[in-house]
Amino acid sequence: MTTVRPSPEPRWMLPRGLIVVLGLAAFVIIVAGLQGISSILAPTLLALVLVIGVHPLTGILRRRGAPMWLAVTATLVAVFAVVIGLAAAFALSVAELASLLPAYQDRFATLIADVTAWLQQLGVGPDQFRAALDGLSFGTLLGIVSDILAGLAGTLSNLLFLLFVVAFMGLDALHFSHRLEGLRGERNAVVAALGDFVHGTRSYLLVTTVFGLIVAVVDGALLWALGVPLPLLWALLAFVTNYIPNIGFVIGLLPPALLALLEGGPQLMIIVVVAYVIINFVIQSVIQPKFLSDAVNLSLTLTFLSLVFWSFAIGPLGAVLAIPLTLLAKALLLDADPDTRWISGLLSSGPAPEPPGPAPAVDDAPPALGADPDPDPADPDPAADRGPA
Repeated sequence: MTTVRPSPEPRWMLPRGLIVVLGLAAFVIIVAGLQGISSILAPTLLALVLVIGVHPLTGILRRRGAPMWLAVTATLVAVFAVVIGLAAAFALSVAELASLLPAYQDRFATLIADVTAWLQQLGVGPDQFRAALDGLSFGTLLGIVSDILAGLAGTLSNLLFLLFVVAFMGLDALHFSHRLEGLRGERNAVVAALGDFVHGTRSYLLVTTVFGLIVAVVDGALLWALGVPLPLLWALLAFVTNYIPNIGFVIGLLPPALLALLEGGPQLMIIVVVAYVIINFVIQSVIQPKFLSDAVNLSLTLTFLSLVFWSFAIGPLGAVLAIPLTLLAKALLLDADPDTRWISGLLSSGPAPEPPGPAPAVDDAPPALGADPDPDPADPDPAADRGPA
């Protein structure tokens, strides 16, 4: 009787430690390259996400009988309207804020004097207070607000380049889906991974936009009722920062809270902070994640690290696009390769999938998901039309 020996395990051509070191070195080089071309890469990635988000409008218009040229033109006009509208709103609001803030310089000095007197009653001397506030001035306060707004407005600064990229991508998107379908059967894993990325990005944009509008309306109405200046600007800021995971709420809170402090003192600032915390906690931390879990399905740790990484790699726009860019990287680096697809399960936010049960008998096994229960005999390869199992 012949004994069958198990085949030996494949051996690495290089030591694993050296492979890890080389991988880390390549990662550092890639990040440095991303930073070097961030001025071109950031608006290009923004254009990609925008085209993915509005491309279904072309299909809707086509199904309603619109000619192709009209459907494409309407889609591009919709993207242009969103980009130009946001850029114009930010530019006008920042200009209005710049003309308004100098009027609060005297109020800031009065507020510092009141805080000094209150601390003296608690036994804190003026020298100690002056040392504690040595780096705090009205110019510093103005710089904090200006930096936040300038960082967000800077994402749309290269407006002409962004519009050209959106136009070209919008035209190429007409035939890209057909080209991608042509790869099905040869590169099923790649097609499925890119399809999941597009579906997840669209779902993320839809849910985040809807809840961002709700947050913007509620926050703007609250600030208007409390008498905080420029409520429309802060509502727009709340809408944009809703796309920034984890810390977007804090970024959207700081400018109106500081302006409320100058307008109505500490009491008004506390009211604004408490109201923002309640509103945004209920909407963004309780309700919104329930709608995003199926579309994004990323762990909280990965979400935060993606925010840090993309902000470091391509600038402020990376914070706004952190989730879509992470989905794109996950699709290309993990989901497209069957050998690394298991890592996606470790990065998801849901529970781990249950191990499969015993395989059914061949005669009783149900058809695979997406398979034709009554395949056409004339089809030479029915499995070629199916996605990966």
